[in-house]
Parts: sequence; structure tokens; C-alpha cells
Amino acid sequence: MTRARSPEGALTKRCTCTDPDTGKRLGSRCPKLRRPGGGWHPTHGVWGYQVELPIRPAQPRRQLRRSGFDSRDAATTELRHARALLDLADGDHHLAVQVGDLLHACRPGTPLPDRDTIAARIRAGVPASVPTTTGEYLTGWLQGRRGLAEKTTRGYSDHIRQYLIPHLGKVPIQSLRTGHIEAMFTAIGRQQDDIRAARGSTDPATRAKVRGVRPMKAASIQRLYATLRKALNDAVVRAKLIPTNPALGVELPAARRPKARVWTTKAVEHWQATGQRPSPVMVWMPAQAGRFLDRAERHDIVLYAMFLLILHRGLRRGEACGLRDHDVDLDAGYLTVVQQITTVGYTPVTRHVKSDAGDRVIPLGPKTIAVLRDYLEMRQRWQAVSGDEWPDSGLFFVRPDGQPWHPQTISDRFDHLIAKAGLPPVRLHDLRHCAATYLRHGGADMKEVQETLGHSTISLTSDTYTSVIIELERGTADAAADLIPRNDSAA
Repeated sequence: MTRARSPEGALTKRCTCTDPDTGKRLGSRCPKLRRPGGGWHPTHGVWGYQVELPIRPAQPRRQLRRSGFDSRDAATTELRHARALLDLADGDHHLAVQVGDLLHACRPGTPLPDRDTIAARIRAGVPASVPTTTGEYLTGWLQGRRGLAEKTTRGYSDHIRQYLIPHLGKVPIQSLRTGHIEAMFTAIGRQQDDIRAARGSTDPATRAKVRGVRPMKAASIQRLYATLRKALNDAVVRAKLIPTNPALGVELPAARRPKARVWTTKAVEHWQATGQRPSPVMVWMPAQAGRFLDRAERHDIVLYAMFLLILHRGLRRGEACGLRDHDVDLDAGYLTVVQQITTVGYTPVTRHVKSDAGDRVIPLGPKTIAVLRDYLEMRQRWQAVSGDEWPDSGLFFVRPDGQPWHPQTISDRFDHLIAKAGLPPVRLHDLRHCAATYLRHGGADMKEVQETLGHSTISLTSDTYTSVIIELERGTADAAADLIPRNDSAA
């Protein structure tokens, strides 16, 4: 006998001896495979096994056949491994066929799939017979996320589509290593360097190729990394597809929050000569802010009150757009920030403010209240003209036709006013920096600034919004020098 039956399948032994008459291999019929007493010869021939694999209806019989093992024990061990994989189906014929497909596709000489890995795929609802690429996993991971804000979902989707799938998509997730991820970030870094170089080129054609393309900053790289890290954490903890998260070993440059800088006279002169800003985050001097409000009052009275409110009280753009009538009590002198209108792509989305700290009550001063009352009177005139066509949006700030403002329109008109006024540029969001700086140097303590802006921690307020306005600090510039006694004449 050259075949030994086993509960898990059939063990076989064969050799490469040939029939002297026909020249054909004897295989399992070689008499040398056994000793004269009937036992297996210890060195002649090699061991193998075969297992019946599940089939679909009308599919022909198929087997997993493997040979080349030096010992019976080695063949038995792999045979049991194959049976353990098939047993994962636990009576589910469709799943058993999938596992059979996986085994049937194994090439001779390659190891069988790891049982724990296939079990994890089955628990995660991933087809057992198709190797899961990182791209397939990331796509399914995003589709399975629930309860995310639309903007968060959009951010995840952009990261997966634009970066993670192009760089990592074809790598089987079980084979994904730290080196793959480091190579991706290296390639992205080189691409961003190329974009910066092209933007600074003296060749107009080269600059034209990257027109409208902004290189990723360190903070954006960190957000991309956070998306991948979260997805792979879920692959470890929830889907159990991989034993560890390969992203945890990746080191990236720290994303530093840009320091706010003030548009001093020297800074303005440098900007006028070179077009360069000292920092991405810029704060107007009070006189510059006053010039902007004067310009807005004369040339954009429709949005003047909103710009003044943001500059006085530090609201975010979305918070100002989402402010409702019943959130504003001018008689009591306060407003409540509860919701915001932001954008996903270009689509406006109304949602709750981003944190518990953002849900806040903000007191209003007499000058702010007076401008808001004037705005409401103007809005009543708009409504009288529209009559029954006036929409009941419930929003405080609306267009002259009563419709909500698109957040991007607010920013565009803000930028237009600055350009026409000849003021040094700031972003609309930088009006929050202005408000915080003016509050702080006007006598408000850090806690009051934090609560007005709706920050969750006082350290965030301190690190981000307390730029020094040099002209307002000159009174204390000699404080240390004044304490040091000096002789009236040199020794």
C-alpha cells in the first residue's frame, strides 16, 4: 500500500523511479517504498496528501494535492492545517466553497494561508477566497462608519481616494508594513516639494502647471496620517485582520501651529515690496481694523453688521452664518452660539457647533448692539419689499432676498473689501485672532477670552490668539530698565 487513510484526508507516498520497460515513473507503485516487512522505507520516496474540496452545483470534483514532504509527520501537519481552514465554514457550504477556492488557488511550494488570518476575514465579513488589499479594506471601512459628521466623512474620503489608495491600495493588508507607509509619506513629501518649486519658478509655463494647486502643509500631512492610523486601528481591534498597526511606527514632522503676527508698519512695508506675509495668521492693528469697518459700512452695508460682530466678539464664519433670530437678545445684551453653517465641498451644511465649549453665551456691548439694531431695521425693509415671497429661514443674518448666506460668499466679499481698501491681507478667520488680541490687551483675562471664543482649553487660547500688538505694549517696554538703578554719569 502506498496510501494511508486519515480522518482529515489521504496521505500518499511516491517516488521518481521509472519502469525499466516503459520508462514511465512508478510513482506510488514503486516496490521500494516499503520494506520487506511491510513498513514504510524511511528514505525512499516523498510524502504527500490530498483533500476533497467543496464544490458549487455542476462544478467538477476538485482536490487539494500537495507533495514533497520528507516525513509523514510533516505531510500530516499540513493536511490538518488544510482541514482546519475548511472547518472554519462551520457547516456554511457557501463559505466552505470560498475556503476551497482559496486552497485550490495555492501554488505548489507556497505555504497555506494562516488560519487566524482567514478566521479574522470571516468574522469581518470579508470574502475568504479573495485577498483583501489595503484599498479594498479602506473602501469598506469608510462605508461601514456610522455617526460621522459630513465634513469628517468627506475628509476621510478625500484622504483615501487621493493618497492612500494610489500609494497603498494594491498592497494586501496582511502584508502592509511600516516601510510601505513611510515610502508613501516620502513620495508625498517629494511631490509637495515639486509643487513648491514649480510655484516659485521663473518659467510661466511651469507655474501654470500648478496654478490652483496648494502644497500640503505639516498639519494636513498629520491629518492624513490620523485617517490611516484610525483605519488600521480598526483593522486590528474590530475586524481583527492584522495583529498590529503598522502605522504606529511611522514618524512624521510635528505640525506646529503658526504663530500669529501683527501687521506692523515694517511688516506692511515688507509685504508691499515682496508680496510675502510674515505668517499665515495675521492680525490687524486696531487702526487697520477700523479702516476695514469704515470701508464695509460704506461699500457693503449688507454684511457690515456681520463683519463687525465677528471682529468684536470673535465668532467663526459658520457660527455667524448659522446664528438664528431667537439666539440673539439685544434687549438683554447677549447672543447664544448653538449651530453653524459650514461647507462640505461647496455644499452648505447646518450642524451643531463643534464642541460643548463652542455652545456658549456671549455678552454684547452697546456699540455692537447699536449696529445690530440698525441691521434689523434694514432687514425689515428688505422683508417689506419681498412681501409674501420672504422666506422664513429663522436666521439672523440673511441676504436681501431673505435667503441664507453661503459661507464662501462671505469670505469672497470680505477679501474683495480688503483688496479695495488697500489693507494688508488677513483671512476672515483671522478676525477671531484680532478679537482675541484686542480683548486681551484691553484688559480681559485669558479665561474671558477663552469663553468668548469657545475654546475647550485655556492653553489653546493662550498659544493661538494672544499676539502682541507692539504699539500697545510700548508702555511696559522699559519696565525692566526702569527698575535698574544707574549712575547719572559714567564711572
